[in-house]
This record gives sequence, C-alpha cells and structure tokens, in this order.
Amino acid sequence: MLARMNGNKQEEFSSDPDEIISKGTVYERIRLALEELGPTFVKLGQTFSNREDLLPPELIQELQKLQDKVDTIEMNVEEILENEFNIQVKDHFYEIPKEPIATASIAQVYKAVLLNGNHVILKIKKPDVQTVIEDDLLLIKDLERLVSTYSEIGNKLNLKQAISTFEKSLLEEVSLINEKNNIQQFALNFKNNKETYIPKVYDEFSNNNVLCMEFIDGIKVTDTSVLLANGIDPVKVSEVGLRLFVSQILDYGFFHADPHAGNILVKRDGKVVFIDFGAVGKIQPNDKEILENLIVSFVAKNSHKIVRYLKKMAVSYEIPDERRFENDVEDILNFVHSSSLQEINVQVIINKMKDILKDNRLYMPDYFYLLFKGISLIEGVGRNINPDLDIVKSLHPYTKKIFTKKISPKNLLKTGMDRMMNFTDNVDEIPKELRSVLQKLDENKFTVSSEIKNIEKTNQLIKSSIVNLILAMILGANIIATAIVFVSESGPRIGEMSLVAVLGFVFSVLLTIILLLRITRK
Repeated sequence: MLARMNGNKQEEFSSDPDEIISKGTVYERIRLALEELGPTFVKLGQTFSNREDLLPPELIQELQKLQDKVDTIEMNVEEILENEFNIQVKDHFYEIPKEPIATASIAQVYKAVLLNGNHVILKIKKPDVQTVIEDDLLLIKDLERLVSTYSEIGNKLNLKQAISTFEKSLLEEVSLINEKNNIQQFALNFKNNKETYIPKVYDEFSNNNVLCMEFIDGIKVTDTSVLLANGIDPVKVSEVGLRLFVSQILDYGFFHADPHAGNILVKRDGKVVFIDFGAVGKIQPNDKEILENLIVSFVAKNSHKIVRYLKKMAVSYEIPDERRFENDVEDILNFVHSSSLQEINVQVIINKMKDILKDNRLYMPDYFYLLFKGISLIEGVGRNINPDLDIVKSLHPYTKKIFTKKISPKNLLKTGMDRMMNFTDNVDEIPKELRSVLQKLDENKFTVSSEIKNIEKTNQLIKSSIVNLILAMILGANIIATAIVFVSESGPRIGEMSLVAVLGFVFSVLLTIILLLRITRK
C-alpha cells in the first residue's frame, strides 16, 4: 500500500498491480495501464489530472496518483560530453561522478566540478527518449482521432485541442535548449530583483541533449529547522516566494508551471531560488491585460465584471444560464471575503472555480490551468511554513499598481487612440458593405439563407429509415414467396426440397443480417 497526504487526511491506495486488475475500479486500471505504457502516457495522465472540466472526479483522483516508474540507466557522461561538444573532458572538468544525483523520465542529473572549482549540474537527456516520445505522441493523436471520429464525447470534450496542448508542452519539456532559454528569460526578468537568484547557465556545455548550469547549495524551502538555524525567517520566505510567483504572472506573463517544494530552494543569504524550468506558463499580452482586469474585479468583489472577463478570456463557451453563472461567481466572492484567514483554502476555491467553468462549458486557454496548478502548489508550500499566509492580501499591491497604470495619461491616450482607430476602420467599412447590399437588392441577387442545426444528420436518418423500410418489405415478400414455393411440388428440386425455396431461404437470411446490421450500427 502507498499513502499520500490530502489536506489533513492520509489517503491510502493499492500499489499491487494484480490486486488492482482483479479488484480495482475501471479508473484504477486506467491509471495502471498508463504507468505500464511509459513516461509519455504517465505525463499525459498527470497533465489531465488537473482537468476537472474534462474528466470525471473518480478518474481525476486516480490520475493524481500517477508516478513515474524511473530506473537509473548507465551513462558514460564523459563520452557524451566529448561527442556533443567536441572537447576533451579533462581540459574543462575536474570531476564528474559516475552516479547521478537524480533520475527522471527524460533525463538524469549529475553534479560535476569545473577546473576553476565551480560546482555545476549536468542534466543529460536519456538516449532515444526523443524518438520514444515522438512515437508515443503519434499513437496518442491516432487514438484521439479515433475517439473524435466515432464518438461525440471526443468532440464535446475538445480532445483535439487538449492533446495538441499536451504535445506542445511535452516537446518543450524534452528540449533542453528550451529549458536553457527559459532560465535565461527568468534571469532577464529578475535581473534587478534582490529577493531572488537565477542559476547561471554555461552555454558552452549546453545544447538540446545536455544542460550545464550552476549548482545551487540551497536549503529546501519547507525545511524550517535548517532555515531558522541559518538565521532565515520562514514567514518572510513564504511571503517572498508568493510575491515572486505573483510577479512572474502579472509583471511578465512568464511563470514557473511547477513550483512545488522540491523546485524551490533558499540560499544562505535568504534569496529564494526557483529551479527546474522545463515547464513554464506563457501569457500573451492581450490575455495578460484581461487577467489583470479579472484580478482587480476579484479584489473589488464585482461578479458581473468577473463573468465578462472570463468570457473574454475563454477559448469557447456555451453558457446555459447567464444568471446562474453570475450567482455562482458571487457565491465564491462571498465565501472568500466572509471567511477568516484560517478558513480560506485556495485549493477549495480553485476547485469551486473549476466546477463553475465545467458547469458553464467555458474552455479556457492552456495557461489558465497551469495558473490553477501553480497557485495551488505555491500556496501549499507557503502555508506549510507559514499557516497565516494570505494569498488574497498579497494581490492588493498589484491591484493598486494595475489601477494606477490604467488611469495614467499614457495608457488613457493609448486606449483612446486604439478605440478611435477601431471606430474609424469600422466607419470606413460601412459604406462598402452597404453598397454591396444595395447592389444585390437592385440586381435581385439578394438572398437570405437559414441553417437548421443537425439537418444533415436528420436527412441521413430519414434516408436510412426509408432504405430499412424497403428492405423489410422485400424481406417480408420473399418469406411469403418462399413459403408458397416450399409447399408446391413444381420446379427443380434438391432431394425432396424445392431448389427455389432453398435459394429463397438463403436470401432471406442474408437480407435479415443486413437489416440487423443497419439498424444496430449506430
């Protein structure tokens, strides 16, 4: 049996595959199958474990138990470095241990020492992992096409977009060049920030298969006893970590997508260090502005504007009841602003928000779900070392900053100019469109077309029903004719049976099979 913490409860689940196969639920068997299929499918399950808007709660619960089954493989690090960079290792490295300090599904991590005495981390991609992942992705896309073609569920859940998002994310994660670029982008964003430190990347020993970066001799963020022993206040660390994460989102639209405790260290001088930049979230400028407005509306407790900005941010939506949607948002606002600090659980709020999105069929952009995950993780880490951490309070300085930016003369001028340009463009188009309509009216070419939803399916159903009716009539007539011939003694015979009656019977059987197949095919 394995155990994990869920809130304040310890949850146990079976780790015995035979027991799961014989006694487990279908969702447990799905989890087991994904683990057996390998790292690509495990990551697929882990990705979908945050999509309560797509999958049933029981399956989500199982997917959250997914763990990479990773075995350390033997790698000749020196040979790899010499082949990748055309160097002699002894000319650059003082020491490279043979055993990795960490093993993941995509790469293994080694701690090494350069000739100048600097300690570095070598992240080396496993051989053939790129090919295996690309092959697995092709299989996953084939399965998605199969489900979407032969099942309405696939189209309803928008699986194509979800799989496309997963493919993009996984290919970015497996690319060490991409991770190197992410680190350098973070370093650029926070170059003047005195509360954080970004590890240095060694470009001369980094490519798509190898990443060489500075080793951080830091303290795990949740190790409060060590923090206190080094004169570091855990409460301040929690506030700084949360502030840095919010800054990543609202200042730069470029944030760490997996800020769990293992990916956050604290240096001896108190600076907070984020590591492992393989997965990041990216927010486009237009969406970043909408997100800012959404946060301001949340702090201002304006449910009407929250609904409006959620709709603007959504990729698509089919809201069955606008009033109910707004009331649901209002309930969350009342819960947050009426609860004491100790009662507020960000994960509960996020789950309520996900339920609202699901019930109102809002499909949000990819980064939105990464935000949910990131906020939940960083708040969990912060609460672990500081139970009084207030994530809502930490947003207030940013709402003031956003509001000040919006009422600045520069922003007002820019907004006014943009609206004027849009208005001018629309006015210019009106005469052209109007002339086109009047010309068609004058030439008697103006037509109005209407569309009835599902009319094509209805037509197919009618045609199919008519064909089935005709086949049934032919079958009935053939059975009667066969019976008449069977009792008569005329015509050629096989033994004591009429040859025509035998052929009629065979024809009836074939026609019955065809008719049954047509009826039960859908």
